[in-house]
Amino acid sequence: MRIGIIGAGMIGGTLTRRLRALGHEVRVANSRAPETLAELAEETGATPVWAAEAAVDADVVIVSIPQKNTPDLAPGIVASARPAAPVIETNNYYPQQRDGRIDALENGTPESVWVSELLGTPVYKAFNGIWWKHLLEGGKPQGEEGRIALPIAGADGPGKDTVSALVDELGFDPVDAGPLEESWRQQPGTPVYGKDYDVERTRKALAEAPPERPAEFRAA
Repeated sequence: MRIGIIGAGMIGGTLTRRLRALGHEVRVANSRAPETLAELAEETGATPVWAAEAAVDADVVIVSIPQKNTPDLAPGIVASARPAAPVIETNNYYPQQRDGRIDALENGTPESVWVSELLGTPVYKAFNGIWWKHLLEGGKPQGEEGRIALPIAGADGPGKDTVSALVDELGFDPVDAGPLEESWRQQPGTPVYGKDYDVERTRKALAEAPPERPAEFRAA
């Protein structure tokens, strides 16, 4: 597939490495000029581009940036993807640690719903709760003991099927985490966040998640 990645930090950069290793065509962008990604491009064979070009004709788009920077993305930045291409967002809201206060999130809007509204398109929440090093090194073949499960929130249909297949190809068990409106179940501070659970424990943790945002993940 052709995959466009907006964001080249720990998760975006790791996904660039993993997806290129699997043979996908990857166009990757950060908030600066393409030449600032020369080292990553040389290492992986990914094509560095301007952020506005990352989604062009993509089969899948991944947005992986600090949550506070989401409003700075150009309007329609993912609109150039192929029809029905799923958009994955990996972002997390860290108000005390990085992002500052975002009123909509403080008032109860799930993080990914907010991102979807800003992007103007449906999204899937995935890859937000796994440590980048485990994403890089922890993939295992189907059926192997100790395979990590990753939740995916978003609308049912071909888009979620594509995201699930990609998670599986990367070496993780996809777990349907419900619609985007319930993506709060995998936000920072929830029972599943940051855990390397298997499928059964991931489903249990999602079900046990309280709707209230923990104090450490609210603005001070």
